[in-house]
Amino acid sequence: EEHEKPTDNTTLPPPGLRKLGLMCYVDDKVSKVAWLNRSNIIFAGQDKWSLDPRVDLVTKGQLEYSLRIQKVDVYDEGSYTCSIQTKQQPKTSQVYLIVQVPASIYKVSEDIVVNEGSNVTLSCLASGRPDPLITWRLLNPSAEPLDGEEYLDIMGIMRNQAGRYECKASNDVATPDVKYVNVVVNYPPTIKKTQSSETPVGRIGTLQCDATAVPNPEFEWYRDEKRLSNNQAINIQILGSTTILMIANVTEEDYGNYTCVASNRLGVQNASLFLYRPGTGRDINGSACVSQSLWLLLASIAGLFFKC
Repeated sequence: EEHEKPTDNTTLPPPGLRKLGLMCYVDDKVSKVAWLNRSNIIFAGQDKWSLDPRVDLVTKGQLEYSLRIQKVDVYDEGSYTCSIQTKQQPKTSQVYLIVQVPASIYKVSEDIVVNEGSNVTLSCLASGRPDPLITWRLLNPSAEPLDGEEYLDIMGIMRNQAGRYECKASNDVATPDVKYVNVVVNYPPTIKKTQSSETPVGRIGTLQCDATAVPNPEFEWYRDEKRLSNNQAINIQILGSTTILMIANVTEEDYGNYTCVASNRLGVQNASLFLYRPGTGRDINGSACVSQSLWLLLASIAGLFFKC
């Protein structure tokens, strides 16, 4: 009696990386035997019908009649049948070959530069068997998964959404494939910090202005309506997003209001700073705000008085 491999599914890892043996055993009562792929005859007895050089027979002794496929490819997937003819009746042993392919990203968005508020779509296309799962992350400190598969839509992108985006394709066949997209978000300058200076006559006065912007801001300093530039008395330094105005040998005429202007092609912002003599005030900005609030309060009282 012949020994048959029952109908089964055989799953292989990546194509081209290994060989496959489809086992079939017979005994001396078998008169005819053949291997078929779907309805195509591969071997009839010892005669090879297939033209594929990767396919051959394994016959260890008289009982084994196995099919071997070298460098398995996705096109090898399908049903294989070992057909056995005995004196009593024909019998078959079938196996369905499933070829797995690792996830591979074949197209991903290029690095982009956009303005804040723009709508952005990032794409990540991958192939594999089974179909890969595609996930996105923004590689910030939290790096939480984002809602998106092949296409990641970002509506009205904000500056805190700039950075390196990771696309990962995985299907548990091999190590996931990973690609990256760098997104730069342009936005106009915002002055984050200013530092006025309380400086005695004859000393060096230092005013500082910090701004954030993409592209990096350009800085200018003004005294009243006059733009300041480097000379023997004034030194202007620009260090990335910070600018420093240094006034050597401060005189009475140097005290007063200075304006820091930060600009790029998306916008401009300015802020007032003060160089003042010791004892005339600790927080000029705060005093200005209080004075304005007091004036508004007095104006409101006057309005009520005249209504009465």
